[in-house]
Formats: sequence, C-alpha cells, structure tokens
Amino acid sequence: MPSDLSSPAADPAGPLGSEQPEVSWLQPLPDALVTAGLADPATIVATRASLRLALTAALQYLPARQRAVLILRDVLGWHAAEVADLLGVTPAAANSALQRARAHLAQAGLMEEALREPDAPADRALLDRYAAAFEAADVAALAELLRADAALEMPPQPYWFTGRDQVRRFLRSRVLTEPGRFRLLPTLANGQPAFAAYLREPDDVFRAHAIQVLTVSGGLVARIVSFNDGRLLRPFGFPAELPAGSGDPAGPAGEPWGGGPASRQP
Repeated sequence: MPSDLSSPAADPAGPLGSEQPEVSWLQPLPDALVTAGLADPATIVATRASLRLALTAALQYLPARQRAVLILRDVLGWHAAEVADLLGVTPAAANSALQRARAHLAQAGLMEEALREPDAPADRALLDRYAAAFEAADVAALAELLRADAALEMPPQPYWFTGRDQVRRFLRSRVLTEPGRFRLLPTLANGQPAFAAYLREPDDVFRAHAIQVLTVSGGLVARIVSFNDGRLLRPFGFPAELPAGSGDPAGPAGEPWGGGPASRQP
C-alpha cells in the first residue's frame, strides 16, 4: 500500500509522484470469493468479520509475511503445513508468524467487534450520503462524513493523504472537479463496504475506474482506499462500462446494505 512506502503527501495541490509499476500493489478481494458456498447466514457474517479484521490489519499494521499468514490461516482456513509450503518456510515458522500477527493486532486494539458490517440504519445512511456526495462532487458534504484523522490511499498512485482537511483539499482540486463525473455502485470487498466507481470520459461514457473500499468507525468514514484500476471491477461482477441510456449494470446479486441512492441494484 502507499502508506507502506512513504509518509503522507504534504501538499494536495502540489506535484505528485508518478506510478511505480514495479511495486506489487495489494488489490481488493471480493467477499463473494470467500463466502461462496456458505449457506448459513451466521457463518457468512463470521467469515466476513474475520476477513474484515485480517484485511484491515494487512492494510495498516502488519508486514508482508505476517499479513499473508494471517489471511491464509484465519480467513481461508489453511493448515500450517499448507501455508508453510506456499511461503517456502517451515510449519514452525508459519505458526510463529501467525502468533506475531495476532499479537500485533492485540497491541493495536483491533477486534472484530470494532469493525462492524454496515447493518445499522445509521451506517447504511452514511454510505448512501457518501455515494450521493461523491457523485454530486459535493466536497463539503463529503468532508462532513469523514473522521478528523481520515486517510485516503489510491494504489497504484504512490502518494496518500491523512487528515480530513488534506483529503478534502485533494478531492476538491484533483478528483471531484464537477458534478456527474463519477457513478458509484455498491459492493463488498475485504469484508467491508465498497463501491465500484465509474468515471465519465470525454465521450460521455462511464467506464470502470476503481474499487473504493471504506472503513467505517464511530459512525464516520475513517479510511478510503481507492484501488484505481478499472480491470478490478470485473471480478466483482461489474461490466467495463455502463450501457448508454440504460439503468445500472447487472452486478452482484442482492443489496449489500439496504435501500437508498447508493444501493441501486437491478
């Protein structure tokens, strides 16, 4: 992630670094790939909670090997021997990495209960308001939904921003420059609420642009990770572009978080 490589950018309106194609950037994981085949709703919720905790840890707290072991063991349910074989280490080393990862989570105070799904009406309303503000390029309304220490990352761009004001300034000057430039459709990624973002190009066609993954904490958006690669929408079930003059595209079945402007499913 960009935050693994550098300090946050100081000037949202200043010169920004170029992409680094040699970096193996982390990518979003569709929830459906983890919960496929699970019929019990309670099991699905528990699996998403584990995924959400592991991916949040991977994005913000853990070094590469620990994050890999944590996801393989605690989310995907692999055995220590399988993880060891994949990573080219001994089972004892894999178990040690898992113990260190769990210890780091405990030190950071990360618990599954603190990383809730957006099931409460207030959480769903927050996501609806976020999508509406983003599509309308209403930066002031969007800023009201962010925590004071909110962060924004946009792999494969190497720069990132932290603090509500820095995020607001960047969005105003570089991203949300006019209403109707983006369309957001809801999905779920990394066990968290997410949006498939489409960007309107000069020919007025909305083309796949990014998967935005949101971390919601305390009733506000704490982190936005916008994976800016339109090819990532396909594994989530979304098309490369929105058909002209039609409704929303056929995406994943079901509504990730209730009704409202941000939950438009066919």
